[in-house]
Amino acid sequence: MSLSIVNSRSGAGISAPLVTIESHLGNGLPAFIIVGLPEKAVQESRERVRAAITNSEFEFPARRITINLAPADVPKEGSRFDLPVAVGILAATGDISQQQLHHYELIGELALSGKIRPISGVLPAALAAHRNGKKLIVPAANAEEASRVTGLEVYAVAHLLEVTEHFNQTRLIEPFSAEYEEVTDCSLPDLSEIIAQEAAKRGLIIAAAGGHSLLMTGPPGTGKTMLANRLPGLLPGMTSDEALENAAIRSVAGQEFDVSRWRIRPFRSPHHSASAAALVGGGTIPRPGEISLAHNGVLFLDELPEFERRVLEALREPLENGAITISRAGRQADFPARFQLIAAMNPCPCGHLGDPRRNCRCSSDQINRYRNKISGPLLDRIDIQIEVPALPARKLLAKPDVTITSSEVRQHVKQAHRIQLQRQQCLNSQLDVKQIEEFCILEPDDEALLLQAIESLTLSHRAYHRILKLARTIADYDRRQQIESTHLTEAIRYRSLEKRGG
Repeated sequence: MSLSIVNSRSGAGISAPLVTIESHLGNGLPAFIIVGLPEKAVQESRERVRAAITNSEFEFPARRITINLAPADVPKEGSRFDLPVAVGILAATGDISQQQLHHYELIGELALSGKIRPISGVLPAALAAHRNGKKLIVPAANAEEASRVTGLEVYAVAHLLEVTEHFNQTRLIEPFSAEYEEVTDCSLPDLSEIIAQEAAKRGLIIAAAGGHSLLMTGPPGTGKTMLANRLPGLLPGMTSDEALENAAIRSVAGQEFDVSRWRIRPFRSPHHSASAAALVGGGTIPRPGEISLAHNGVLFLDELPEFERRVLEALREPLENGAITISRAGRQADFPARFQLIAAMNPCPCGHLGDPRRNCRCSSDQINRYRNKISGPLLDRIDIQIEVPALPARKLLAKPDVTITSSEVRQHVKQAHRIQLQRQQCLNSQLDVKQIEEFCILEPDDEALLLQAIESLTLSHRAYHRILKLARTIADYDRRQQIESTHLTEAIRYRSLEKRGG
């Protein structure tokens, strides 16, 4: 039979559309043609496939070979189609039995020797293959990653000959399985290592309890970065679904997959010189940026005003929607981006405004220009805004009476998360307007207090909703059914930093 059909998977964001590879051997002058909108790397696969088949002791057919990558109107890119194209040609020549081909999907890059090299974006392909009820053949180096999809039969191969022997049933490949020790509590920095700064610690804990964004302002060396680095240690590990989603993003980005740490929440800290494309994603072929790599985890922006303004403005929509859509000519990719933003900044360009130990050298115009680098709409989307003041020397040397550890806080945070998920199936930071009306009910006196705060601080409608969500989190952390005056007062205090600073 001179026609064969092999199933594979393309890449589009963190999805993996099905690609059917049709191989036909026709009469005429020898030729090797690939159609179906192949990109440059796919076109180059002709030479890799030809050499791999020849070096695997098969005869390359001297006929007119047509490879159709269907659907034909969707661009195909990368080297992932090398293996299925080679298998399709060998199946069309009769060197591989086609009896079992329809039960499998194949991806992998071929070396000229016939060895199979790893590719990026394996996990989305594995998830899609499992949903399609297929078995998946992958490069041996990608097998551990693909095997994280529960219920999927993964076959790890290192050479083209192994694939041919498997389909011809001369030497069957056993489904891949691996035992590993999963890290559940890695050595993260501990909250107990931070001296004093009790108010800042409280703000960090509340941010962890509800998934809220946080901005810390204070002179250099007061512990802002130390506090941010300790947030991952306060958060519970990811669920299996969250871990799979994050692993799929890392796979698409071509980053190393560490199966032992795959449930640990990501912590991304890009430099302030990062471009908008590096932060939100981009490229001719869309790739995830830092906000997507921080999905279900923490994005820490140190020296916030030093970032370009247009870079910071690109964060506004993802902070609201929890996703980013990257559009390019001819293609579009959607990436999840539900991250917890933690930012730090100095109070002025020299950094010493309000520092009792040093005098500030900045004029009022310089301070205003520095603070205005952060737009009002972006600042409005940050739930908690706290000061991290400079400490006198005696406090630095004093030992605290009570030291709270990250593991102790994490247990309380887990309980707060459990309460929120049972009540509304999401964290408080993700509540919509209808849920806020249902779950963030205030007493009449507290409503009057909130209205007074909105008028005196000239807060927006968005800030009003965020105060309610923050008060709900504080009540959940304190194990209270109703929002009380103390919870609301604390939430209002976290929203008034820029008014006090101004």
